[in-house]
Amino acid sequence: MPPPARPGKWGDLSARFWSGVAMGVVGIGAILLGGVWFQMLVIFVTAVMVWECWIMIRGASPVSGMLVAAGVASVMAAQVFDGPETRQFLPLFLVAPLVGACVLPRERLTFAVFALAIQVAGWGLAHLRLDYGMTWLLWLVGLVVVTDIAGYFAGKALGGPKFWPAVSPKKTWAGTLAGWAAAAGVGAGVAALTPAGAGIVVLSVLLSFAGQMGDILESAFKRRQGVKDSSALIPGHGGLFDRFDALLGAALALLLVAGVAGLPGGPS
Repeated sequence: MPPPARPGKWGDLSARFWSGVAMGVVGIGAILLGGVWFQMLVIFVTAVMVWECWIMIRGASPVSGMLVAAGVASVMAAQVFDGPETRQFLPLFLVAPLVGACVLPRERLTFAVFALAIQVAGWGLAHLRLDYGMTWLLWLVGLVVVTDIAGYFAGKALGGPKFWPAVSPKKTWAGTLAGWAAAAGVGAGVAALTPAGAGIVVLSVLLSFAGQMGDILESAFKRRQGVKDSSALIPGHGGLFDRFDALLGAALALLLVAGVAGLPGGPS
């Protein structure tokens, strides 16, 4: 009996496409609706991503993992529902990292860094929607998505030299550069339609690179743990951490830019 046929290099495209469509509908719908709908999505995604970090290190431990996720969800709810005045309670984001430092048998610092980064990024996205409106959030998500899509197709089709083979063996320079070009196109579109100016094109490319680094760092984390995906929640994509790692990097970079210089064009 012949062995089963191995999928080609595009074998995962169908699952990725339909899962991506479903996530896009939910995500864009929540962004457009704003308010409690987007806040609830942020809380859910943040808690699940921290849970995935936990189980990658500790393994299948449903009780401890769910307790950590519930704690993160509670902290996030306190932070995103009550407006900017809750910023004095931001130190609560240290609770999950400290729990990890006390309970996890290894990778304590790694978990602490990722858990803190995920919570801060989630808080930043919630307040980006509240303070700047949906336009800037759609721009951020859009440039992360087009970076991923352009990188996927260019990398698969063109191949070539690897971007950082020791950390992420599948990523190529062709895919990386295609992602930057796609992000620049998104920035150019925003510059043409808003008062943001040409600086948004440069910022789009920088955030595209930050998103790619978020993806690479998550890949390095998974390789250290000996796992392919952070979980199996999303067909063709793995877990939420696998899908939102680039948004995590881009959101943190945008928070830094907004905190130092504000966003081009200001709130919309």
